[in-house]
Amino acid sequence: MITVKNKVVIVTGAGQGIGRTYAKVLASDGAKVVVAEINETTGMQTLEAIKTSGGQAIFAPTDVTDFKSVQQMVTATLDAYERIDALVNNAAIYYGIDPKPFTQITEDEWDRMMNVNVKGAWNCARAVAPQLVKQGKGKIINVASSVAFEGKAMFMHYVASKGAIVSMSRAMARELAEMSGGGITVNALCPGAISGEASVKLGQAMRNVKGFEGKGGPVAGQIIKRRGTPEDLVGPLTYLISDASDFMTGSALTVDGGSSLH
Repeated sequence: MITVKNKVVIVTGAGQGIGRTYAKVLASDGAKVVVAEINETTGMQTLEAIKTSGGQAIFAPTDVTDFKSVQQMVTATLDAYERIDALVNNAAIYYGIDPKPFTQITEDEWDRMMNVNVKGAWNCARAVAPQLVKQGKGKIINVASSVAFEGKAMFMHYVASKGAIVSMSRAMARELAEMSGGGITVNALCPGAISGEASVKLGQAMRNVKGFEGKGGPVAGQIIKRRGTPEDLVGPLTYLISDASDFMTGSALTVDGGSSLH
């Protein structure tokens, strides 16, 4: 069965956007959710939304770029639930990206993007790995993006960070399978353009970039001609967390309306 009932699931960046949707829907489906979020205000808002709906969750303040903070989050998870069934590495910089040619991206912009999007995912994975190995079973889902396959222009640092997530997932899959006799799987979930404030803001900014003013939006490049929604991602994510995907590892599952086929 494709179910997450009673699974202990850590969702990083769960205080807003798609991460909040992941956390709320997983909790409504019976998972015990850890809201791992650097922003205490938004993290607590997600927690309260889950509890109000009758779900189980805890809030763990987490800076994914700080390994000590991540370790404290793992400790809080084990103190509350005594195990970890899945890690959803969702925390990333996306909101407010300033589109520009790669020659104009500053070193600070590059370093910050890699620090959060790549190092953050690595920190969280290496923090939960010992517990997953001890259990002999577990799931890591690293949220990448279909832009890693499309090679989208004007925000190359983001594209590069998500390409790194895909490759990192494959390497993790091999290592953790060997450590656990195949009980631990690692896959990348690769969303396309998803409706939300961040995507709208980026789309508006792209229309102001010289040479991109008259180009169609993301739907124009899709086979399915509608905007994706956060809810479109929940089914694939639930599958990757559930026991139904136990024989799937090292894969990149694209959920992008077919945009990466072009």
